[in-house]
Amino acid sequence: MAAIFSAKGRPADHPLIVHVLDAAHAAPFASVWPETAQRLTAAFWPGPLTVIVPRSPGLAHAAAGGQTTVGLRCPAHPVAQALLAAAGRLGVRGVAAPSANRFGRVSPTSAAHVAQEFGADLLILDGGDCEVGIESAIVDCSGVHPTLLRPGVLTRQAIEAVLGQPLQAPGVNAPKASGTLEAHYAPRAKVRLMSAAELQAAFTLMQPLATTGQPVAAVYSRTVFPAADSSAQWPHRRMPDNAADCAHELFAVLRALDETQAPLIWVERPPDSPEWEGVRDRLQRAAAA
Repeated sequence: MAAIFSAKGRPADHPLIVHVLDAAHAAPFASVWPETAQRLTAAFWPGPLTVIVPRSPGLAHAAAGGQTTVGLRCPAHPVAQALLAAAGRLGVRGVAAPSANRFGRVSPTSAAHVAQEFGADLLILDGGDCEVGIESAIVDCSGVHPTLLRPGVLTRQAIEAVLGQPLQAPGVNAPKASGTLEAHYAPRAKVRLMSAAELQAAFTLMQPLATTGQPVAAVYSRTVFPAADSSAQWPHRRMPDNAADCAHELFAVLRALDETQAPLIWVERPPDSPEWEGVRDRLQRAAAA
């Protein structure tokens, strides 16, 4: 376990998510299995949802960062399921597994990203590119009221519909959880979120630099690139208009633009609508770094 924290440069008190084959394998990790966790796992497992529950004493202490709670997730990918099933046959009830990136940096969504992050000598189990893209939603079920600690592609409305009650905002005593620091998911370049109008103004202001050979910002936007005649001078991507498709591509695009060595990545601010909450969360944390 210590090797995971060391390889990632991750603080020892920042917990890992324990991945399990199914709810039956998850139960031993919980000292109490809350009704809210039961509802959510029955509805969304296997899938992109992590539940935080009270931790059984003596289990997953290191993975939980010493907390009295533990995050549990049942992945849907068949390769992950096969790995967990094989672990179970060896008596291993769960596998602590963070994203394969340096702590605080852009998450990987392909085996190539993992190799870039840690080197080609790492043993990589390649199940293909991530189907969802951004990480799971995290719901804290350890308290009186369920709390959304990290949004994902699974929307707040879908989660609340299953719970039959609204999700609370994290308080000061909320458990620590993966990917919930103010600054996270950051490329080397500085990310700046901008409105469409601000992007247009910035393009106009910076346009002379596109032909002078001076460093310019890398840009991706959900809008059409405004300077078609010189677009080759600007590293850029047009992102999908669909939130789920954008979530799928988000980290790969940030990594690709970071490889251009541009000092800035300008990003059009996503819509302020429920289905975009997970993408907004990742970009806000990337911009805070």
